[in-house]
Amino acid sequence: MKPAYEYRDGRLFCEEVPLAEIASKVGTPCYVYSAASILGKFETYREAFGETPHRICYAVKANFNLSVLSLLARAGAGFDIVSGGELYRVLRAGGDPATVVFSGVGKTAEEIDYALAAGIHSFNCESEAELALVDALAARRKQTARVAVRVNPDVDPATHPYIATGLKEHKFGIDMSEAEGVYERAAALAHIRLEGLSCHIGSQLLDTDPLVEAVDRMLELAARLRARGVALAHIDFGGGLGIPYRPGERAPDVRAFIALLRERVAGTGLEVIIEPGRSIVGEAGVLLTRVLYRKRTGRKEFVIVDASMSDLIRPALYQSHHEIIPLRRLPSLGTVVADVVGPVCETGDFLARDREIANVMPGDLLAVCSAGAYGFVLASNYNARPRPAEVLVEGERWRVVRARESYEDLIRGEV
Repeated sequence: MKPAYEYRDGRLFCEEVPLAEIASKVGTPCYVYSAASILGKFETYREAFGETPHRICYAVKANFNLSVLSLLARAGAGFDIVSGGELYRVLRAGGDPATVVFSGVGKTAEEIDYALAAGIHSFNCESEAELALVDALAARRKQTARVAVRVNPDVDPATHPYIATGLKEHKFGIDMSEAEGVYERAAALAHIRLEGLSCHIGSQLLDTDPLVEAVDRMLELAARLRARGVALAHIDFGGGLGIPYRPGERAPDVRAFIALLRERVAGTGLEVIIEPGRSIVGEAGVLLTRVLYRKRTGRKEFVIVDASMSDLIRPALYQSHHEIIPLRRLPSLGTVVADVVGPVCETGDFLARDREIANVMPGDLLAVCSAGAYGFVLASNYNARPRPAEVLVEGERWRVVRARESYEDLIRGEV
């Protein structure tokens, strides 16, 4: 697949559009997404499954822009949601509720009722109390809710501890050793149909070995449940495949991983559900920012930009790495080692620390790379900063798909 972002004659392009053009017309900070990249990644998953019964449910939490969701809905994606608000976004974007799976450890009664009314595909339930609540709410509606029980396979995903979800000490899922008893007791609930089995061990996984270990444990459990008479129709392996953020990192081979899944589920008759998010949208996005000042304090060099932790919190929250590159490449100016920091009044407001970057000056434009996942969705109005615009590029065309917030937007709803 052709790279979404590349230099041409020293200028950085997204597809067929020079990013400097977008920055000059929309302003900065600004998120930009490549439609071709998003669709290309989704097609890689779909083609890899071939004839194996499957459902690719995009993880909405990674990037919930309506135009991104609409793009994926038209391509045939289902959706993995974790809130009523995400379901609302999927429906507004034209997504089919019958393709939606509802995950999350803390679903409220109102959210569950909303999902039942919408007619979603199924709930990934994470406790016996949740199973009982879904049953009670479905009974009021004279419905039968399809559910899967999310189990915790106790597999170490070898990722950042904040985004690991598959160990016994985590809040997610039911302990695998208790799962058979949970299914047996849940069978007495008249308004749920136990159709599935679900797990998700974590995010940003560059090594697929932990995922394969979890898959094997899940299939063993599925066989035991079927032997007890549980009529499983699908098995949800979650998402989690990572992307390369640092030079030299390699993303997992999606086709090779899906081939392993196909091999293991062959003959079971189970439909496979997966929930990729970051691996579809992560590399499709950049955050554009403008250099405001250069500053030196003792031995420390700072590049102060107009994007901050309120626009992209991942470096401060996860100590994550994003490559930062100039929109106009001028190798003759050399490089500088500096902290790239924003205007927010926190020492933790940084996009990079002690990073060798282009020797940029005030007014120059930079792209913070691989920002399509968990970028805007984690943005805030801290320091009363309006959230940035979002732009979608499709070939030679681009359009604003979320307007930059105004000061008036900051006080909407207040009295």
